Amino acid sequence: MLGPRLYSPFDETMWKSIAEGGMRIQRCDECSTYRYPPGACCPNCLSIDFGWEPISGNAKVLSWITYHKQYLPAYPAPTTIVAAMLDEGEILITNIDASETDKLSVDCAVRVVYGDHPDGYKIPRFTLATQTS
Repeated sequence: MLGPRLYSPFDETMWKSIAEGGMRIQRCDECSTYRYPPGACCPNCLSIDFGWEPISGNAKVLSWITYHKQYLPAYPAPTTIVAAMLDEGEILITNIDASETDKLSVDCAVRVVYGDHPDGYKIPRFTLATQTS
């Protein structure tokens, strides 16, 4: 499976890149603004012309929350969700391994890695930048 069962007409290329192990996001051809999540036009200049650029995978933590109740079968409790600012300027929200939660702090460096989702596709997730896995 390429990605989640339901995805927008604008994010198929993104999910293909994630499946290949290197996330790409839209970048405006007119003003070079990155945009995530993918969309029909640039939020800065409203151009509909764009390309797909690979992300560096480097980010800084903005915030996080740990859920101690299981809400989805794929995410047993505790599950920690992190919001981080990518070097490209966009905010990505995804999970991080529970063993890294106690090491999180605002502005700490994280990087994007790609893991298997139980529903059969790959997802981007965070790991501390000092980790090797």
